Amino acid sequence: MMRFATWIRAGAVAGFLAAGLALPAGAAVEIEDVTTPAGISAWLVEDHSNPFTVLEIRFRGGTSLDQPDKRGAIYLMMGLLEEGSGDLDSRAHARALESIAASVDYDASDDEVSITATFLTESRDEAMALLHDALHDPHFDPDDIDRVRRQVLSSLASDLQDPNAIAGKTFSAMAFGDHPYGSPGEGTIESVSALTRDDIVAAYDAVFARDRLYVGAVGDITAPELSEIVDGLLADLPETGAPLPGKADFQMTGGVTVVPFETPQSVAIFGQKGLDRDDPDFFAAYVLNQILGSGGFESRLMNEVREKRGLTYGVYSYLVPKDHAAIYMGSVASGNDRIAEAVEVIRDEWRRMAEEGVTQEELDKAKTYLTGAFPLRFDGNGRVASIMVGMQMEGLPVDYIATRNDKVNAVTLDDVNRVARELLDPDGLHFVVVGQPIGMTSTPVPGSEG
Repeated sequence: MMRFATWIRAGAVAGFLAAGLALPAGAAVEIEDVTTPAGISAWLVEDHSNPFTVLEIRFRGGTSLDQPDKRGAIYLMMGLLEEGSGDLDSRAHARALESIAASVDYDASDDEVSITATFLTESRDEAMALLHDALHDPHFDPDDIDRVRRQVLSSLASDLQDPNAIAGKTFSAMAFGDHPYGSPGEGTIESVSALTRDDIVAAYDAVFARDRLYVGAVGDITAPELSEIVDGLLADLPETGAPLPGKADFQMTGGVTVVPFETPQSVAIFGQKGLDRDDPDFFAAYVLNQILGSGGFESRLMNEVREKRGLTYGVYSYLVPKDHAAIYMGSVASGNDRIAEAVEVIRDEWRRMAEEGVTQEELDKAKTYLTGAFPLRFDGNGRVASIMVGMQMEGLPVDYIATRNDKVNAVTLDDVNRVARELLDPDGLHFVVVGQPIGMTSTPVPGSEG
């Protein structure tokens, strides 16, 4: 089943950070780095307590590999992989998976496409044969293309009436312009309507290649068994795919952009330049954000905007280190008559933390939470497989789970407050507000234009 995804969604990258960066040091997760006879690296966590396995396959590049005039082609292509392959049409393929209690999910976002297969040990061979056909012999039948295209177009039409989607797309376009990050990976109604079967085939050829491949498996499977199925599925893929896009320059300066939309409540997405995942200060920034806006009711933003003033039900901030750009973002919603005050309070709190830093008590609470609050992130094979492949893509070592808490605990008060001064840019913070905000107009922050 195709799961619709878009990068601007807070859960996309921030969700991985919350899971992948919050693993308890004592978690019983033993990762084995398996190299297949064909030279493919696959990470494995054996768990023979239940007779099933989750196989996670990802390819770097994602919808950013779309040609400029073909936006939505990769997204549509991924939705078509389950619509008939080999000797089976779409209905027969779905019935075959159902008959062996197997499932395959296909997903696409800016920086990756993913395939998640869940199958019983007793029907592993049948499940892998069906997945092989989907990967290597998809039909891309014209009738199937039209049917899935209609589903995508329906979703895009709904987005035109969704304030959150409007805010996200507006923010992306302003932040990244002509770079693929600047337009939705799902495409637009115009671009998706114009896609041909040749465009879908070209998208397929761009994505699936061994030079951008990451594999993980969790469950009732051994290293030799995993090697066999990985080579059977993936060894025959082309060595290289389409070139990855270049660096995305963050083009926003500070200010407010108002997008008029008839609704009793305005929504806002805000952001500034962020920090790359491999930056030496990333852990300090991660702890800083826990205090500022990621810590639920304990965060400063929630305390100032909701608890003290009652301006919103929730306000959040999150680090978004993408492959070709890094952003520090947040979101809030409030009544049209109160959103202006909410924006002002958020910018003031951004400034206060940059100038005054955090206290030792705040730091200690954040570190305690980050090192101990998420053991339930490992509550299933699928969850572990997803986190494990995410670790690979971030270039993290197999022992990261055991060393992660040490990195959090090593962050000092001086580290956090220095990063607060260097990273937080209240005058560079830009708010995209969708609604009918009273007393707000589109305007840059004085002094931020340069």
